[in-house]
Amino acid sequence: MRMRATRKLCLIFGTALPLSLLCIHLLSKPDKVVDVWNRSALEGLLDNALLQPADKYTHIPLKWKDDVLQLLPKNSCKCEVEPTLDFPFRQELIGKPYAVNFASYVDPSVLEETYRRREKEYKKFKMRSYHPTDKLIIAKANSPLEYPVQGVEVRPMKTILIPGLSLQDNLRKVYQVSLLCTMGTFDVAAEVEGVTVKGAGEKHITLSSPHMDNLNRQLQFVSYTNTVFHPNTADTVQFQTVDHTAIFNIKIHHPTVPKMYNPGSSSSKYNISALVTIATKTFIRYDKLQDLIDSIRKYYPTVTIIIADDSETPQKVEGPFIEQYIMPFGKGWFAGRNLAISQVTTKYVLWVDDDFIFCTETKIEKLVDVLENTPLDLVGGAVREITGFKTTYRQKINVIPGGKDGDCLMTRLGYHHVIQGFPNCVVSDGVVNFFLARTEKLLQVGFDPRLSRIGHLEFFIDGLGKLHVGSCDDVIVDHASKIHLPWTKKEIDTKYEKFRYPDSSDSLDVRHNLFYFKNRFGCMTGN
Repeated sequence: MRMRATRKLCLIFGTALPLSLLCIHLLSKPDKVVDVWNRSALEGLLDNALLQPADKYTHIPLKWKDDVLQLLPKNSCKCEVEPTLDFPFRQELIGKPYAVNFASYVDPSVLEETYRRREKEYKKFKMRSYHPTDKLIIAKANSPLEYPVQGVEVRPMKTILIPGLSLQDNLRKVYQVSLLCTMGTFDVAAEVEGVTVKGAGEKHITLSSPHMDNLNRQLQFVSYTNTVFHPNTADTVQFQTVDHTAIFNIKIHHPTVPKMYNPGSSSSKYNISALVTIATKTFIRYDKLQDLIDSIRKYYPTVTIIIADDSETPQKVEGPFIEQYIMPFGKGWFAGRNLAISQVTTKYVLWVDDDFIFCTETKIEKLVDVLENTPLDLVGGAVREITGFKTTYRQKINVIPGGKDGDCLMTRLGYHHVIQGFPNCVVSDGVVNFFLARTEKLLQVGFDPRLSRIGHLEFFIDGLGKLHVGSCDDVIVDHASKIHLPWTKKEIDTKYEKFRYPDSSDSLDVRHNLFYFKNRFGCMTGN
């Protein structure tokens, strides 16, 4: 009788849970489909003529200043050995001057193809790294002053011409403007006839003229040189006339150096073996791990598999395209993720648990297609349990500013919108533990090694604002059964559960302390 009641209860629970989750999914589903590139927001709003120096002043005589012109960027570079002073023991003291042409180290028979692939990847990198605030915008003279609102950049300790400076004032005997900064100096690349310049080479420069056109011509040649080194900051510039003050920023930063991965050549659309590495973390469950490897090899025989292993008595996992890295015993879940991903040399890494099983619906190509054609950094799939229910773990994460007690963390099931061109894919903030990601972005966020046994959402919280996350429910991996009948349970299963599911209060203490101090959260709500 008791067995029958138990079966009935299990049947009710097994039916109600999927239906409840389905209702939540349907209720949270938004209707809008969005182009995630979001590149056209400013198109049509900006007049390109605003970004060019006014040509109505070109008739005004000027004299170029060679010392300033030599400081300006040329938008081209050559690696050539510069003439240097020769003296005894020069090479021993400071080394020998050298110049290296990297193209000469590429096999000439594949140089052209390699160049083409490199430039294709660079174009994608530029598209992904573009930010609307990088766009140069000039504020027209609604006040008498015209100046750049955003988009002015200089490399540390280098010189630029400041675009868009102009004065459109009422009739005056003398027209005068000044510029003031704190992390650099101003100068002029040419001296315009009829304009008086005071403070050249200093933080405060003043320009005056009885002719407004001459003054505006001079403003086209005002240069800024950064003199206080900082790899990533901004100088705030005050641009003033008699009755008005405008303020704008000059960004001071090194350009982002691309870190690209060679996608390899193939007659097919995607060479998965050259693009993707599969990474996992294991602990004593070598039977489950072998099932995972066997299933991967059925569909992807040459994709590299990286295994981080913190078992007490490690067993060697052998096979082609397999790398096993042994860790200190019980080092932990997130530490293993860090180790595995640190060894990836491909553009993308697919993270899987060691008890997943690939099937005909585990199409890595579909996830690659999303990342290749969107600015997303990470895209999750779906994990299918033995009951047939698919889990995507789509989360919306929000941090609400708080007071002295800390901020409020809010998590909700759901997603933001469907991705244009990929009807089965949505934008979310968190996904299930089966995802493909750009290797470089995962390395930037990292996994907190203090989360040794329990943790997943924490990674996406750390990545909030750094990772652009998506989820596709048509790429599915199976999950090995977690159901162990008492007479089928092995000793290894009991040992694994002891480590995998430690005292819940201890785990919560670690997580909550990290939230409190590391993330400065005061509280958390979720569903």
